[in-house]
Formats: sequence, C-alpha cells, structure tokens
Amino acid sequence: MKLTKAINKLENEKEIERFLKDLCTPSELNAFEERWEVAKLLYKKDMSYRDIAKTLKTSTATVTRVARFLFNETNKGYQIVLRKLINE
Repeated sequence: MKLTKAINKLENEKEIERFLKDLCTPSELNAFEERWEVAKLLYKKDMSYRDIAKTLKTSTATVTRVARFLFNETNKGYQIVLRKLINE
C-alpha cells in the first residue's frame, strides 16, 4: 500500500497526527511544520523572503526552496491545500 493510500484511510486530524508521530522523527515533523509556515506566509505575498526567514527564524534557503515548490513546480500540492483552507 502506498503511503498516500494509508493517509487517505485516516478519519480525522487526531489519527493523522498519531500516524505522523509514529512515521517521522521529531526533527522531521519540525521541518514539515517549518516549511508549512513558510508556505502560508509566501502564499499571502505580503512579506519578503528575508522577512519570512527572520520571522520564522529559518534560513532564506528554506524560504526559497518552499517558494520554488509553491510557485514554480508542477505538483501544486501547497497551493491545493492552501486554497482549500481559504475556502473553508
């Protein structure tokens, strides 16, 4: 079974959280959280990369990497989730 199929079987946020805590190390989860916060700020388009890095205490390399996936890559995963959250 693919990981995406396994995640799709989860029924609520608590189950997803428990699964991710078993699957990932604390540092991996922190990295995911950090990238997600960067993506949310980038999507708003009201802060510079440098300001986002300073606000979140992360590197500009991380901000640039997230921006590449958010705006330039074909996956559009960040955009799909951000649009859904905005439309809730």
